[in-house]
Amino acid sequence: MKHELEVSPDPAAVAKRAAAYVAGLARTAVSAHGRFTFAVSGGRTPWAMFGELSSEDMPWADTELFQVDERVAPEGDPDRNLTNLMASIGDAPALVHPMPVNDADLAHAAAEYATVLPQRFDLVHLGLGPDGHTASLVPGDPVLEVTDVLVAVTQPYQGHPRMTLTYPGLARADQIMWLVTGADKRDALAKLLAGDESIPAGRVLATRSLVLADAAAATTGAATTGAT
Repeated sequence: MKHELEVSPDPAAVAKRAAAYVAGLARTAVSAHGRFTFAVSGGRTPWAMFGELSSEDMPWADTELFQVDERVAPEGDPDRNLTNLMASIGDAPALVHPMPVNDADLAHAAAEYATVLPQRFDLVHLGLGPDGHTASLVPGDPVLEVTDVLVAVTQPYQGHPRMTLTYPGLARADQIMWLVTGADKRDALAKLLAGDESIPAGRVLATRSLVLADAAAATTGAATTGAT
C-alpha cells in the first residue's frame, strides 16, 4: 500500500495539520452523503488534534465518532480512550458510539459493536507504537490472524485486555490518517512506509493512507513524499 507522508516540525504542528485535514474531509463527506463517519484511536496526539478542531469549521452535528480500540477498564477510568475522547470534544454535538467494554460477555459485545459500524468509514485515525502496533493489534496477539469478524478482544497488553477493530474492520476505511510523533517511533515509521508486514501496522490496507509525522519520527526531512 502506498502512503503519502507529510512532515511537520513538532507534535503541535501535527495536531494542527490533522485538525485542518479532518475538518476539510468532514465537510466534503457531509456535502456528498450527509454525514461524516470517523473512527478514532487512543493516544495523546489525537486529543491535541481534537483541541485544534475547536477552531475549525467542523460539521459536528453531522459527525459520527467510532472507537478504533478501547481498554477493558471501568467507565470514567483515565486509561479509557473514551474518557479522553469525551473530554476532548467537550460540548460538540457529535454522535459517539462507545465500545461496550464493560459488558460481561466481551466476545458478544464485540460482535454487537460490529453491527453499528458503517459499511465504509470516511476516515480512520491510527497511531503507531514503537513496537509497530496500531489500534490494539500488537505483535504476537492471536487477534492479528482474525479475518472473519470486524471487532475482537485481545489478550492483556500493558495491563488491560482491549477491544479493537480487526484488519477487516480497518479495511472499511476509505481513508486512513496516521498520526506519528516522537523519536521512539522512527524505526516503526520507516517500516510502515516500506510496507514491512513484520509489524502489525504494515498489514493495514486502505484505499488511501496519509501519514502525518513530526520531524523527530520521520526518517526524511522532505515535506511530502510517498512510499510503497
